[in-house]
Amino acid sequence: MSLNSMNRRAFLETATTVTAATMLTRGMSWAAAEHRVEKDKIGVQLYTVRQAIAQDFDGSLAKVAAAGYKNVELAEFSYDDGQVRYFKRTPKDVRAALDHDGLIAISTHLNYKFLTPETFPKVLEASHVLGHKYIVCPWIDEEFRKGPDIWKHACETFNRVGEASKNAGFQFGYHNHWFEFLPVDGKLPYDILLAGCDPNLVKMEMDLCWITAAGKDPVPYFEKYPGRFPLVHVKDLKSLPHISSGGPQNFGDTTDLTEVGSGIVDWKRIFAHSEQAGIQYYLVEHDHPKQPFESIKTSYDYLINLRW
Repeated sequence: MSLNSMNRRAFLETATTVTAATMLTRGMSWAAAEHRVEKDKIGVQLYTVRQAIAQDFDGSLAKVAAAGYKNVELAEFSYDDGQVRYFKRTPKDVRAALDHDGLIAISTHLNYKFLTPETFPKVLEASHVLGHKYIVCPWIDEEFRKGPDIWKHACETFNRVGEASKNAGFQFGYHNHWFEFLPVDGKLPYDILLAGCDPNLVKMEMDLCWITAAGKDPVPYFEKYPGRFPLVHVKDLKSLPHISSGGPQNFGDTTDLTEVGSGIVDWKRIFAHSEQAGIQYYLVEHDHPKQPFESIKTSYDYLINLRW
């Protein structure tokens, strides 16, 4: 074999090796760049199936599990005669039912009026039984919002119960609607909360539908307050509603909600900032689904197959 033939062969072998390595590297880079919502981070807010639960509690939980969910967020909290109830059941009974279907109640919703020195210690006790990680205030009633300096008082209340939650092994948080993004005396209530609440004691459960309905963008909040959003509510809407700050809680009644991935919310763009936001759980919700179990299944399937 001539010297020229040997050089040509060596060149071709080297070129082939380099090309293969380059293709492999590119493939690995592409794979590394692909992100998804992990199955064990998807959950559902049981408010979505509340009517079915009222008729058949155990059967409804079984259907939630059959739809693919492992995590749930509790709703329908009540406090009667010094006793905590969820869906009119004791924490022990709820936990037993959840365990039966392999479900984990990672969080619960607790109305602002129950964040009192009398009630909250009972909530902490119940949360230990139920195995929560998070305790979330989902709403500040209009009767409170009409009071003077409500958002300043809310910060003080949230810091107080946030410290009690942390001492008991839980993380406290707040869930928004759209009124937090309408100016009050020239300031957005949501901005007041983020500035006035201790970031170690109070996290945010951002409802990605309602912030969108308010005409705001969640991404700048993720950029300005990284790590403050361990929970997000994931629901979609077909069009932007006409919004106002007052009135009863009729958000789901006055908004054309739809299953996740069927509306106008740009999930890929938002979830591209998941790590920056600190998102740990993606909680599906729909206020008034026509067929609740089909709805949560459709949303689950979209999330589990989403790539960005």
